[in-house]
Amino acid sequence: MSKPSALRRFFGGLWNFVTRVRQALANIVFLLMLVVLYLVFSGGGPEPLPAKAALLLNPTGVVVEERSPVDPLVALAGQANPSSHEVLLRDVLDAIRYAAEDPRINALVLELDGLMSVGMSKTLEIREALQAFRSSGKPIIARGDYYTQDQYLLASQADTLILHPFGAVALEGFGSYRNYFRDALDKLSVNVHVFKAGEHKSVAEPYLRNDMSPGEREITARWLTDLWQRYTDEVEQRRGLEPGAVNSYVNGYAAALRAQGGDTAKAARAAGLVDELMPHSQSNDYLADLVGARDAEHRYEAITFEHYVRRQRPLSLSEPHTDRVAVVTAEGNILPGEQPPGSIGGDSLAWLIRDAAARDGVKALVLRVNSGGGSVFASEVIRQAVLEVQAGGLPVVVSMGSVAASGGYYIAASADRIFATPATITGSIGVFAAIPTFEDLMGRLGVSTDGVGTTDLAGSLRVDRPLNEQVASALTSSVEFTYRNFLELVAEGRGMTVEQVDAVAQGRVWSAADAREQGLVDELGSLREAVAAAAELAGLDAPEVEYINQPLSPRELLLQQLSERASPMGLEALVPRTASLERLLAPLQEAADLIVSLRDPAHLYMRCLACPGPL
Repeated sequence: MSKPSALRRFFGGLWNFVTRVRQALANIVFLLMLVVLYLVFSGGGPEPLPAKAALLLNPTGVVVEERSPVDPLVALAGQANPSSHEVLLRDVLDAIRYAAEDPRINALVLELDGLMSVGMSKTLEIREALQAFRSSGKPIIARGDYYTQDQYLLASQADTLILHPFGAVALEGFGSYRNYFRDALDKLSVNVHVFKAGEHKSVAEPYLRNDMSPGEREITARWLTDLWQRYTDEVEQRRGLEPGAVNSYVNGYAAALRAQGGDTAKAARAAGLVDELMPHSQSNDYLADLVGARDAEHRYEAITFEHYVRRQRPLSLSEPHTDRVAVVTAEGNILPGEQPPGSIGGDSLAWLIRDAAARDGVKALVLRVNSGGGSVFASEVIRQAVLEVQAGGLPVVVSMGSVAASGGYYIAASADRIFATPATITGSIGVFAAIPTFEDLMGRLGVSTDGVGTTDLAGSLRVDRPLNEQVASALTSSVEFTYRNFLELVAEGRGMTVEQVDAVAQGRVWSAADAREQGLVDELGSLREAVAAAAELAGLDAPEVEYINQPLSPRELLLQQLSERASPMGLEALVPRTASLERLLAPLQEAADLIVSLRDPAHLYMRCLACPGPL
């Protein structure tokens, strides 16, 4: 047998070396994972709670109804971008309610500097829990360095509001601004073909105009004004201010700041927005005296709400067959097929609804909807699941979150009762299809498209060719058919005529109060009130509530545990550095998210593009 050549021996040795290095690195990573797991789960049982402490409500990141999948690298590193760190609304509410009845908790402290977004709708639900806490006789204190508008609405629920002497309260009001692309598309030689049903379906405007149309401006101003009025009323009532005081502060901010020599903290105190100006050490001493205890580092004794709720929440229902109301969450864009939590998959949510209804003891279903819509096909798959549950004898009640519009309203329309929070945006009953074509741009670049097909429609959906007239006609017919179907199912579900629905539809966006007046929703109320209504429809007196979530694989469960147990404190330092950049890039991110979400097999969508993010 001949001896291998020197070159072959060299590459063979090199390959063996690479293999050994790869195996060694894999073993190191495996050992590191074992160390992480040991550090996370070891400890010999939880430490006892202190005899006297404050509940520290310090959410970091974004408050959501349902968590998105955890990135493995983020879970192992234990640190994430603040805007991607998610806090469950249910955790916040349960922690407050448990603490109200816990004799060890004698105060509640709001520290909101790490809060990136919560929105008015969720804040009003948190307010309900805070009111129950306050009725137990325990004080609520808020302290912060700088209150954003989103943070301040929640902070205003405190009995005493503390601001750092170099801090500020940044209020600006609500606005709805979009980019308009008509001139840009003309310059780029891009043609966007939009087919819509609904006079006010503003999806077409960014592609056809350079500004907001007068009709859309009037509609948007109406629901924005309604939301801002609720915001200012809430702050003024909690702070004991005269009506109009918040608007006076915002509109006269420059003059108010000059009157205080440019001191933003004193301007906020002079306007009655805060009670005390204290540096960290002074506010810590104030809270320590209030709580009556300090920890080992001489800070006021407190237990964070996420740790507290994990300790206090029961592991399971008291009895597996206890009569109960099941709550299923539908949050995010509506997409076809199976989708992870944080998005609404037509198949995955329909399966979850049927699974919840089939569980022993479930006598009613509450569907919590927080969505601006999406795929027509996926929305219909979900609606059929709702109808099947109702046909089986279970009442279905919808609880709307911040937004339940277009496809979000479509999946809610057939429910037995519909609840919306006072800050919900809903309606937008309309349908659209959009197809861009780039034949003019390709022509400018000197690129031509030609060929042959076996039918008139062959190659008709290529974006480098003009839109086929038959395709355009077919899309127009499909959009009109889907819109008529939308009107009919809303009319059937709401006990209205098609003409009555059409008068309030046409793609128009409604505030919750206007939607109730128009018959699109039944009541203004929280998720708790929707659960109570579902129990009443099912004839239940004091039912248990079961939250039904998508089942997680062992890998997903492990990553979630790692993410939840990793301390979020390091994120707070990142918030000031990332918040401004993220606000700057928000329009680009929204556009990218929209493109990714357009996956309907028939290219038909019920999506409210004019609806805002959290306000």
